[in-house]
Amino acid sequence: FGSQNERDVKKLKPIVAAVNAKEEWAKSLADDDFPKQTQIFKERLAKGESLDDILPEAFAVAREAAFRVRGERAYDVQVMGSIVLHQGKITEMKTGEGKTLVAVAPSYLNALTGKGVHVVTVNDYLAERDAETMRPVFSFLGVTVGKILSNMDNAVRKMNYNCDITYGTNNEFGFDYLRDNMVNDMSMKVQRGFNYCIVDEIDSILIDEARTPLIISGQGDDDTFKFYEVDKYVGLFEEMEKDPKTQDYPDEVEMLPEERAALKGDYKIDEKSKRVSFTNKGMNKIDEILHAHNLIEPNTTVFDEQNFEWVHYFTQAIRAHVLYEKDVEYVVRDGKVEIVDEFTGRILEGRRYSDGLHQAIEAKEHVRIAQRNRTMATVTFQNFFRMYDKLSGMTGTAATEAVEFSKIYKLDCVVIPTNKPVARIDENDEVYLNESDKWNAIAKEIEEAHKKGQPVLVGTVSVEKSEHLSNLLTRKGIPHEVLNAKNHAREALIIAEAGAKGAVTVATNMAGRGTDIKLGGSPEMRARKRCGTDATPEQYESALKIERENWQKDYEEVKNLGGLYVIGSERHESRRIDNQLRGRSGRQGDPGRSKFFISMDDDLMRLFGGDRMKNIMTRIGMQPGEPIDHPWLNKGIANAQKKVEERNFEIRKNLIDYDDVLNEQREFIYQQRDEILTDEDLAERITD
Repeated sequence: FGSQNERDVKKLKPIVAAVNAKEEWAKSLADDDFPKQTQIFKERLAKGESLDDILPEAFAVAREAAFRVRGERAYDVQVMGSIVLHQGKITEMKTGEGKTLVAVAPSYLNALTGKGVHVVTVNDYLAERDAETMRPVFSFLGVTVGKILSNMDNAVRKMNYNCDITYGTNNEFGFDYLRDNMVNDMSMKVQRGFNYCIVDEIDSILIDEARTPLIISGQGDDDTFKFYEVDKYVGLFEEMEKDPKTQDYPDEVEMLPEERAALKGDYKIDEKSKRVSFTNKGMNKIDEILHAHNLIEPNTTVFDEQNFEWVHYFTQAIRAHVLYEKDVEYVVRDGKVEIVDEFTGRILEGRRYSDGLHQAIEAKEHVRIAQRNRTMATVTFQNFFRMYDKLSGMTGTAATEAVEFSKIYKLDCVVIPTNKPVARIDENDEVYLNESDKWNAIAKEIEEAHKKGQPVLVGTVSVEKSEHLSNLLTRKGIPHEVLNAKNHAREALIIAEAGAKGAVTVATNMAGRGTDIKLGGSPEMRARKRCGTDATPEQYESALKIERENWQKDYEEVKNLGGLYVIGSERHESRRIDNQLRGRSGRQGDPGRSKFFISMDDDLMRLFGGDRMKNIMTRIGMQPGEPIDHPWLNKGIANAQKKVEERNFEIRKNLIDYDDVLNEQREFIYQQRDEILTDEDLAERITD
């Protein structure tokens, strides 16, 4: 019968054929016929035709417009991707297959209804880039394009939302929705409903960020002094000793009173879920400290209701010291504690840990503690995106999460075949006993590739690790670029050059996502560099012509060296993010290779049975410094990743079950609010 995916692709072929059949007709149109044609489509819809009826013609017109304006004709596989987007599904297309162009036809078709289309990207830079790249194409078709950026005021936002197609980030769309439901006058609202949405990098937004709520907050009570107080006494607490045999904490419940009294340690740590819990001894110690420093009334204890919140302050202080590491989970910049996103290695501007954890970290780092806030409005991305009448998305890697997309968002995934077969070689993982051996092996591997002139891109999991590798390379005298949360602006420039001959780029996992890596480097970027920022369009064009001629030679050279070599410095919790890194190499049929280097000390290995594996390996005589690679190991690692993915999916599923209750309340209250704002006769409503 073939797989479900093969059947899906088979169903798309006749529609692609119908679009191709209209191509000659679209080519015969004069330039000024395109906006007229848009008008004709709108009239046909008004008379009762459906979007599917006009799809072949609309897609052919959009394809021709993109070709006339940008010189890019969508391949059949791209048209296939566009159809899947229009059907409200997820299209999975490999890196370098031109996803920006794929969004044009469905955006245009759905904009004809006049209800607006939102195109969502992961950051401001991509929203602005994609809007400006595609604006000439849409203008040629007589369709307006807007963009929502973080620094815009309300009047400009409203104008941009009223365009036919609006580009922006998930954060901006979500916050505008919350702010719109806090206004005191209907005319102050900026959005105009949720009709159709295309989410670029949908896995990043709907899965990696799904647990992150958007929160608008106002001033709460001032309890900053308590964080300072508690932070002074963290050093007095110690972790409970684990049982050497089982490597677990002893169970206090099953012990005799005298055994319990002999136990050492004040708290237990659960590293997987980042939790801390106090033992009886620890609770008594908190009580002693509070009495010794007159922090509670003399005749009360910490177990009394009015004092119990002190336990919360102590818990957060110990979590901050034991489980949150500087330059891994957060960085301190300009006297502020800023969170680093574990998936992208980017700094999450303006986000704070909740429940007082952020204040506890500020106390630990001795920076000014910001006052606790009270939540005024909140929504999770999961519920925000479910408000759209039709939701679709594109990404390079969604198949591993297909179950989640279908269960939570009722979205199907369709894997679109690549335009040219993938020629990348994915090698087995190399496993080392400890971390320092692994880093030395990576540095040596980079050195060998660099000598040949083969470009190398190395993915790291945190800012700290990217800097550690950078130091190793500096010692070896290898010139390289580092991309991490600390230099956002140069990111796209650097990543576009990552395919140049001899280039070595060290990046946190998702840095530069959405930017194409061309073998031999990027002629556009070089032309910009050559003629400076204040060059005229003519100067830029002539510089580009020269750079394109040089580039062809570089491209062939790098291709013969084996293309871009992607090195992963450890396995991520999710297979999808590893695939994303691999996918940076081997675009459009180019050659490439990828390999992951792993040590038994990596977080994933450690948390999922690494210690046991490490003991077995030492026993069978594996020496430090020598690697081992075996298909069984790859299988074991994939299983560990599957376990984490399943656990994270369960967490997100639970979250949405709880959030659905809140969501129902939120929608009801917002609806009441709107009715009050639009009511002509409030007096009657109030007496009612």
